[in-house]
Amino acid sequence: MRLKALLATLAVATTALAGCAVDNSGSDSAKETIRIGYQSFPSGDLIVKQNKWLEEALPDYNIKWIKFDSGADVNTAFIAKELDFGALGSSPVARGLSAPLNIPYKVAFVLDVAGDNEALVARNGSGINTIADLRGKKIGTPFASTAHYSLLAALEQNGLKPNDVQLIDLQPQAILAGWERGDIDAAYTWLPTLDDLRKTGRDLITSRQLAQDGKPTLDLGAVRTEFADQHPEVVDIWRQQEARALDVIKDDPAAAAKAIAAEVGLSPEVVAGQLKQGVYLTPAEVASPEWLGSDGKPGNIATNLQSASEFLAAQKQIPEAAPLATFQDAIYTRGLPDALTP
Repeated sequence: MRLKALLATLAVATTALAGCAVDNSGSDSAKETIRIGYQSFPSGDLIVKQNKWLEEALPDYNIKWIKFDSGADVNTAFIAKELDFGALGSSPVARGLSAPLNIPYKVAFVLDVAGDNEALVARNGSGINTIADLRGKKIGTPFASTAHYSLLAALEQNGLKPNDVQLIDLQPQAILAGWERGDIDAAYTWLPTLDDLRKTGRDLITSRQLAQDGKPTLDLGAVRTEFADQHPEVVDIWRQQEARALDVIKDDPAAAAKAIAAEVGLSPEVVAGQLKQGVYLTPAEVASPEWLGSDGKPGNIATNLQSASEFLAAQKQIPEAAPLATFQDAIYTRGLPDALTP
């Protein structure tokens, strides 16, 4: 399919998808609307949403939150110009910034670093005890997600190629349904679905272990380039609220768990346990050379994204890896580190 036709198809798909998963937090037609794509994994994003911090900090705008199931869907929405901000993993971002998508967005925040909150799990009774046992087995994962990237890395580490297993493209809820029916033998996914799988399965490897082996994955906050150019002050306020949420996770985990629980429909106790599985940076760490960097000096996250791009190209997920400069240019460093404080 030619790129133009592909993008048109994606735009139509996104319009249909967004129409069934919208939370309107403002209805004043005289105000400009800021459209924010979010996912249900535990993060500061959900704290900001639940507490309506953006609505309070940006009273001259309508804030529209749109729920997505994966980073691939968030990318589709950015392509269709349906979003101004979006939460998605580092693998979808690497794909989005590479050809043929070349999505005009920038990485403006690090929501979390994947730890034990993202993992490869084998179903009890499947006969799978090690990653090597996955040969010929059916594995569900959302294609183009951080979980997909991590799954391919785990297979490669253990001498398996993608065609040595049966990879099935499934969103988290579809993974759970397929798991319960016995349609799949294993899955690589994230919380909260992951905890449901663990009730009748066992971890083979987590993203925390892969990060220690040099294959880290992240959840990132992206902003549409055109929007950032036109409204840099809004980007600053959005980042300040995300930084505020990171402080709550660190300083008042009970309050963080309560806010996130209200968004995902779980008890605060369960969410508290999930938060312990992830790695949440401090605002100072977000603006450090290891991650976003400082004003005019993109951090090491650009190298991480290029590494993901190279891996995706090697797996023939994209035609070729983008150069490092592409990712450095896509890190939104304006005003850092001061932009993370009110």
